[in-house]
This record gives sequence, structure tokens and C-alpha cells, in this order.
Amino acid sequence: MNKPKRLLRVVESQSAYWVGDGFPVRNLFPSNPLGADISPFLMLDYAGPHEFAPSDKARGGGEHPHRGFETVSIAYQGSVGHRDSAGNAGVIRPGDVQWMTAASGVVHEELHEADFVKRGGVLEMIQLWVNLPRSHKMSAPRYQSLTSANIPNAKLDEQGSEIRIIAGNWNDHPGGAQTVTPIELYDLRLKKGAHFDLKIPAAMNTALFLLKGAISIEGKSIEGEAKLALFSMTGESIMIGAQADSTILVLAGEPIDEPVAQMGPFVMNSRPELLQAVEDYRSGKMGHLTPTPR
Repeated sequence: MNKPKRLLRVVESQSAYWVGDGFPVRNLFPSNPLGADISPFLMLDYAGPHEFAPSDKARGGGEHPHRGFETVSIAYQGSVGHRDSAGNAGVIRPGDVQWMTAASGVVHEELHEADFVKRGGVLEMIQLWVNLPRSHKMSAPRYQSLTSANIPNAKLDEQGSEIRIIAGNWNDHPGGAQTVTPIELYDLRLKKGAHFDLKIPAAMNTALFLLKGAISIEGKSIEGEAKLALFSMTGESIMIGAQADSTILVLAGEPIDEPVAQMGPFVMNSRPELLQAVEDYRSGKMGHLTPTPR
């Protein structure tokens, strides 16, 4: 029998702000200083749910750089367009995931998709920042566009509970994304009354992000919106009971035991590396985008 992972604490957003004019976000960490307990994950922003009125003006976040880590964008409602200085472009629609490995440096923009802007509607997304080890921080950038149809999913019960395997491997179902370090990332939908024994390797830090619903873990109820449950690394099992229909993002990964130095959109191992990143961006070494009409 697998030893259970211990529930350490449950946190809520300690910071809410707008990213550009298109993403009203609640930050779960690092506004909650989880540090090494959540490595390799650096940030979780939950955008929305927020209803936008129809418009003829583009909304979102304009050109900005990244170096030294990965951004993972998961769309639940609404559509967002992406383009970057490496020549990648695409639209993230409900159910899709964009996994961008910035590594040595990428400049990109994230704007509401044109048809979504015109008709308006509800936007709901998650963006994670995932650290890279020193050996990969200056590697070539990589872009993975995962459509909903290409993300493996499995039925968990006859009531409609299911799991989508974005990354990692669940019950011999490999995830859709390639990762630099070992990561398990699942989109879990549990129907009221469901019980699910989640298996996660003992070597991984683990958290459950409850977007909405009500669940029970170790006899403790967690309910509402935007709650993050953090678990011990030891143990390999988390028993989840659904007290209501619930949407959960499971994030687990092997920690990266290296110094973390951050300056805005750059995450390296030392301050001199950060200063070099700033200079490289300013000098155009990460590229630039042609302006998009707004």
C-alpha cells in the first residue's frame, strides 16, 4: 500500500492584479512564499473567470521577454493568440495548452484572439512558470502547442469524472508535453461523490489547485475558488473525495536544487546572469516583434 502524502497547508491568493489590459489574475505563488516546497514551479497565476464585453480593440499583454524558464498556459474559457520572436504563432482555445520553453531568450506577446475580442465572453486561464536547471537555461527555445484533441484523457468512473494528462505519465498514459525535468501535470475533473486515489512519485513536490468545487483530503474540506493545497514530498498517494463537481489542476515535479535569482521576466542562478539577460534583451539579442495594431 502506498504511503499517503501529508497535507501541509492550504493557501489562497495574496495578490490580484492585471497583466496588460486582458488578464485579471489572482496569484497563488510566489505571493505565498512556498519556495523550495513547490520547486520546480515558480509561479501560478489564475486569470479570471472574467467576462469581457465585445470590442474592436485588441486586449492582452504586449511584447515582453523571458529567459531561463518555461511558461505553461492552460485555457479553460476564452481564446488567446500568441506569437514570439522565434517565429512561433498560434491560438490557445478552451482545453488547449501552450508550453513555451524560453530558455536562452524569447520575446512574445499574448493577446485575446480576434474573434473572441469581437464577440466578447468569459476568459479563464492558468499560467505556470516552470524553472529550468542551470544546464538548460541557455539552450535553444522550444514551443509546444497542445490542442485539446492531442492531450490524452482517461475516464475515471461512470459518472463522468476524467483526467487529462498534460505532462508526465498517469497509469501508463503518457502526457502530451515533453518536459526538461520530471513533471506530472494533470487536468482533473471529478463529479460529486467521486473518490480518486492520486498516485505521485515520492521524489516530487506536489500541489493541487482547486479552480472551483469542493473536495475533501485527510478529512479536511477545501471548497470555493482558487485554493492551493500543498503536500509533503514523502509519500506517494493522495486520496481525494469530491463533495461537489470539482475542477483541479495537479502539479508535481522533481525539485531543482540550485540557486534561484529572479529579476522580472528573467530567472537565472546569479545576479550577473540577470544583468546579462537585461543587456541581451535591450540590445536585441532575443529578437523583437513587429507591432500589432491595438
